[in-house]
Amino acid sequence: MKPLVPFEPVKARAKEMPTGANWISQLKWDGVRMLTYFQDGQIELYNRRRNERTRHYPELGEVSRYRSANSLILDGEVIAMREGKPSFYEVMKRDGIRHTHQIQGRIQRVPVHYMVFDLLYLNGEWVTSRPLRERQALLQEVVRPDETVQLVESFTDHHALSRFAKDHDLEGIVFKDMSSTYVINGKDDRWRKQKNHQELIAVVGGVTFRGAVVNALLLGLYDEEGRLWHIGNAGGGKVSQREWQELTEAMPSLAQEACPFVHVPAGTKQMRWTRPLLTVKVQYLEWAEGHMLRQPTILGFVAIPPQECRFSSI
Repeated sequence: MKPLVPFEPVKARAKEMPTGANWISQLKWDGVRMLTYFQDGQIELYNRRRNERTRHYPELGEVSRYRSANSLILDGEVIAMREGKPSFYEVMKRDGIRHTHQIQGRIQRVPVHYMVFDLLYLNGEWVTSRPLRERQALLQEVVRPDETVQLVESFTDHHALSRFAKDHDLEGIVFKDMSSTYVINGKDDRWRKQKNHQELIAVVGGVTFRGAVVNALLLGLYDEEGRLWHIGNAGGGKVSQREWQELTEAMPSLAQEACPFVHVPAGTKQMRWTRPLLTVKVQYLEWAEGHMLRQPTILGFVAIPPQECRFSSI
């Protein structure tokens, strides 16, 4: 099957929740969007960018454990836990693997779960034109949950679920219209996401040092003309001392003389420029004037192509 671009929710306004019996809400999992394709006894996994991930998650390849259909396409998120909650940084330790010989060693250290929330194709027929309530009923019939594969639960008390997500410091919730069809490569307000934290993926264009060790990153995003704009610096967050040390050791291969940003940031005496190759997930409070992030903190390094880190993708 040809990999598809999944249906996406739009951003909901802060504290605005839909009303009416036709709406349900689900937890927003801080993971990697993943579509599972099963046909003729073969299974393939593709992420939202249509990059194959079948070998990255061999535990999901045993589709006979959890399905009762001859062919299907499932939509969901692969997640990994850290300190008792889903962590995008943790799951990227699996999704970002570049060499297949590393996979077996990571399976035990970074176990994953597949949180399934939609069904696109079943037994040779597309079901995307059916309303969500029917697709959910079909999911209940064909997917047998186990320790690794779970069906995402739906709720009607949006306020209670929102409080739960905030109390447990989870990413947020998604509102879905139960009459909504599934639009491949689509995005509209029949699905709405409400995040507890503002997050984005940024490009690393430089670093600062404390003594001989890197202690902060200069962050950037590309505009539509391919120019890299400096959006702030971040040193706090979830990067370990070991990771700072590894970045320091990699600096000879990353460093460059020229500033990669459109404008040279202020206070550059302690900065060293890097080739824009690394990307990080960043949490921030809000945008300040001049394309700058307010209070950015680092959630972790990620395996996202720098060219995809654009203002238009926020």
